[in-house]
Amino acid sequence: MNKKAIIHILGLILVFESAFMLLCIIVSILYNEHDIRAFGYSFIITFFTGGICWLCTRDFERGKMKRESFIIVTLVWVIMSLFGSLPYVFSGTIPSFTNAFFETISGFTTTGASVVSDIEALPHCILFWRSITHLIGGMGIIVLAIAILPYFGFGGMQLFSAESAGVVNDKLHPQIQKTASSLWRIYMLLIVLETVFLMLGNMPLFDALCHSFGTLASGGFSTKNDSIAGYSPYIQYVIIVFMFFAGTNFALFYFIWKKKWDRFKRNREFRIYGGIVLLVSVCVSLALMFVEHYNIEEAFRAGTFQVVSILTSTGFATADYGAWHPYLNFVMFLLMFGGACVGSTSGGVKIFRHIILIKSIRTEFKRMTHASAVIPIKINSRSVSSEVVYKVLAFLVLYIIIFAVGSLAITITGLDIESSMGAVATSMGGIGPGLGLVGPANNFSAIPDAAKWILSFLMLLGRLELFSVLIIFSPHFWRG
Repeated sequence: MNKKAIIHILGLILVFESAFMLLCIIVSILYNEHDIRAFGYSFIITFFTGGICWLCTRDFERGKMKRESFIIVTLVWVIMSLFGSLPYVFSGTIPSFTNAFFETISGFTTTGASVVSDIEALPHCILFWRSITHLIGGMGIIVLAIAILPYFGFGGMQLFSAESAGVVNDKLHPQIQKTASSLWRIYMLLIVLETVFLMLGNMPLFDALCHSFGTLASGGFSTKNDSIAGYSPYIQYVIIVFMFFAGTNFALFYFIWKKKWDRFKRNREFRIYGGIVLLVSVCVSLALMFVEHYNIEEAFRAGTFQVVSILTSTGFATADYGAWHPYLNFVMFLLMFGGACVGSTSGGVKIFRHIILIKSIRTEFKRMTHASAVIPIKINSRSVSSEVVYKVLAFLVLYIIIFAVGSLAITITGLDIESSMGAVATSMGGIGPGLGLVGPANNFSAIPDAAKWILSFLMLLGRLELFSVLIIFSPHFWRG
């Protein structure tokens, strides 16, 4: 085990994180706030800890690193969350370390679950830091790839794929680092575009930036207590569109830019993604009209917003869907297990895996009547290997098992079953608001500390696609 390489990379990441704390110091100065010391202390601790780790391990042995990749990709989020909690603690805005860590890992994993009851009472620098954690975490795989690849041989590719299954299915360039750079540029361009459109709707620059970070990262941290509900219909429609973009495979934007229309048109996952959004939005909107007595436009806007928000795991809200008819509550719960496209910033299971599952079931039915037939599973006119199918099915089974065990563990801490299942589903899917006591009208501040640590771990599991984290707990992993 190359321990020096692990410490070296973690040190580099901490220095990288400290740079964003400097941005928050600038925000504090601009708004003449007294929390500059909190970020000053946080910056000094984070920068010097990272710098010392980096300087003292510069002689680490470079080369292929497989096991180290899995350890680094897991520890990065934990270490960044530990040090990212410091501004909350030092400023006194979230004095409890448990709550501060929960808020921070929720931001970095782009879950968007919060323990803050009065968001609007927070200073601008703290609000900006919450949003910055989304910015970093949303395309964190790309940041990590760009920062770490120069230090790895082939191991860099393994690190890239360790964090996100499917993001490199459609390579943009032969070299993975160029692919990472292209996706990062697309990510930043969409943030700029959304910020401009939000400002055209009279949203202040600060709020527009924070909401753009939350939207494109599929995060959900807002600067308002009522999330997006208090904003105009125009702003809500803008956020709907960009949430949909955030749930799209970013490689498709590159193909559109390069006018490679065939690559875009034959993407089956995107067509199904769009179809699900359209179909479920219509169903929910009709239910809101006839059951909840919304007018046509309000029903369409509220229904579409919540469907896109949950399916893409963004977590913004314009209504308390927990107060809707139980039928609609159940639909929202099912959407928590959906997810958008691979290669997007959204969390959850992902539509790609659902396609594989459905095609596998259909294939088994065909094999029962044609036992000797060779029936390949194809997506986008390409055959999917049996290895990929097995991995997808194993992921889905493990996902359900962890959901069941996690729900049981949360109920033991004292939450009712509806709230427990909602909290676990939203944490694993990276969504934000759940059901019951952790629904969109509430937050996670009232749940026990033990439950917060369990949910923090589930956020990490969901963000890193389960296996990348769980593998380091395997005895076989450490024997190699």
